[in-house]
Amino acid sequence: MVFCAPASTVYEQLRSAFSDLVTEHGLGRDRMEVTCVRLTAEEAIGRPRHDDYPIIRGREFMVAATLGEAVGQAFTDTWRGDYVADLKDIVAMPLTDNYERSVFVASLNAVCRSLGLADGTVHCKDDEPLECADRLADHLIERHPSTQKVLLVGCQPRMIAALSKRFDLRVNDLDADNIGTKKSGIAIDGPDRLEENLEWADCALVTGTTIVNGTLDDFRDKVPTVYYGVTVAGTAHLLGLDRFCHCGR
Repeated sequence: MVFCAPASTVYEQLRSAFSDLVTEHGLGRDRMEVTCVRLTAEEAIGRPRHDDYPIIRGREFMVAATLGEAVGQAFTDTWRGDYVADLKDIVAMPLTDNYERSVFVASLNAVCRSLGLADGTVHCKDDEPLECADRLADHLIERHPSTQKVLLVGCQPRMIAALSKRFDLRVNDLDADNIGTKKSGIAIDGPDRLEENLEWADCALVTGTTIVNGTLDDFRDKVPTVYYGVTVAGTAHLLGLDRFCHCGR
């Protein structure tokens, strides 16, 4: 499902910060080519114990951007083909759909990685998602010790299993195949329940993929929020967002 958001405050802020970063470090003075390719599920997350991850089910793709030796990744549900462009052209991309935003975000992650400003820009593999899910509850308690009611945005079965043992949990997702089902006994709600769930929650754990699908602004300044995953690595650095990615590489 493709969500095409209009230009919004978060993208204006992000483009401006990205442009300033390129200027500050002199990255736009010479031709600096960025290559973005779509990875296979195994290239992206290895061979995990479970097969219900969206990328394995074909509901998402992983984009990898390479700038020199640095790699930045981003999840997307839309891919129209490999992309090669100068960095200055990527900074100026229109960002009108998920494909353009995934190229922009993956490239931003690669730049931040190359400059030592962000780590965990490459997804964990094999059974590391299990370790990540187990550590997530501890991270949330460390950041927000009074939290009892948690909203998880993004249907991540390992995270649902781990969080539901320690918090009163609700889950929101955009995938119609998930909405109305249950994971570890927790019902998966759709976008129509998002505002209600945000009002209910003490804290939100939000997939970084929201920066690609155009919904990140839906969560800013609503409740204390932790963004998780590789996709949001560079965005979290530039916009000062709280990010969790325990096993990212």
